[in-house]
Amino acid sequence: MADRKLRVLLLFGGRSSEHSVSCVTASGVMHAIDRERFDVIPVGITRNGGWTLLDKDPEGWALDSGQLPEIASVDHPVQLSPEPNKTSLQAFGGSKISEISEIDVVFPLLHGPFGEDGSIQGMLETAGVPYVGSGIAASAMGMDKHFMKVVFEGAGFNVGPYEVISNKQWLRDSDAALARCDRLEYPLFVKPARAGSSVGITKVDVPSDLRAAVEVARVEDPKVIVEQGIVGREIECGVLEGRGSSPARASLPGEIAVADDGHTFYDFEAKYVDGTAAQLSCPAVLSEEATAEIRELAVKAFDSLDAEGLSRVDFFYTPEGQWIINEINTMPGFTPSSMYPQMWDKTGIDYRELINELIALATERNVGLR
Repeated sequence: MADRKLRVLLLFGGRSSEHSVSCVTASGVMHAIDRERFDVIPVGITRNGGWTLLDKDPEGWALDSGQLPEIASVDHPVQLSPEPNKTSLQAFGGSKISEISEIDVVFPLLHGPFGEDGSIQGMLETAGVPYVGSGIAASAMGMDKHFMKVVFEGAGFNVGPYEVISNKQWLRDSDAALARCDRLEYPLFVKPARAGSSVGITKVDVPSDLRAAVEVARVEDPKVIVEQGIVGREIECGVLEGRGSSPARASLPGEIAVADDGHTFYDFEAKYVDGTAAQLSCPAVLSEEATAEIRELAVKAFDSLDAEGLSRVDFFYTPEGQWIINEINTMPGFTPSSMYPQMWDKTGIDYRELINELIALATERNVGLR
């Protein structure tokens, strides 16, 4: 491998409702990645699951036009082909199959189900190819807000009150499912249990609106989580795996504040469409003690899931000075303007260097049990 560049397969798009966000992420990485070190092979996944080889110019995947980008068709179909001691990318058409190149590492820039939830990770483990980010179990738990909270509770974190409504519970007796939420104090946030980018989330201020909010969430996921609203500042921290046996590293914390009255919380529009809706500040204005505390807690959350590569951990900081963990995101937004790269830039690792480090972490790990 010394006589050539490291071949990096970028996977993006995907079958989830975060398809367009994934394309925007890929655009950012493609603009910044070091082409002198890496031979980049971009592969888009359509909403139907088809894989297609794409041009290396990322201009069409950005959000600059205000229109959400999409991988609409499979013009150059490809597939991974695992073989002894190597995994190759192959193009195929009709009965003809041709090898494009051997793949050294995969960067799965996929958000949401069928990409961030262990699905792609399992396929890559089976293919025997290294990849950026967490493994199967950590990805699955990090995607499911229910099991994520179970892990965090077991690790001793403060977790806000919540209820889970499974698909069978809702179909069997929706009234009983709603009644279990009576113990929670309003406002409530009703969320798909396994979705991200604030898709399908509704803030509910009165009980009469709860049923409709659950139905909105169920469009994205038949499993729904209902969380009690927490009064506090929304503070985030980036975590980056340590090399070898070194401990994970935490960035300086950042804070999100919704500045536009048209958004009652940090929803999809505020994140990706309305550029003036939210204020992102890093480092967050905290005491030295509170800053040290959240960085320590973020690493603890990362380790409690056996996460790898990268994660963003989100907390509420209450007026009483208590940290309440909200969630972990094992493949956070990764455009240059996303909070995760911004926090690391303020901590001393710029965007290009961060990409280099994530690829290096992936290539030094073995696939399989570890």
